[in-house]
Amino acid sequence: MDDKAAATADALELLLMNQTALRAAIEELSTWIRQRGSVNVHDNAMVALQALDTNADAIASVIEQLRT
Repeated sequence: MDDKAAATADALELLLMNQTALRAAIEELSTWIRQRGSVNVHDNAMVALQALDTNADAIASVIEQLRT
């Protein structure tokens, strides 16, 4: 792997870790909101989290390709 690919993979991995942390925080807040009666807001947040999951899988795949 060349230096540019390694640097790109490292940067993507850091972004993916940030995305994972944000996802966990949003899910926790969404659960707290649902428990207080706002099921609609919770459902909307969960739909958005599905997009984060899909994108996280794609980013992880790119990282793997760069590291091979």
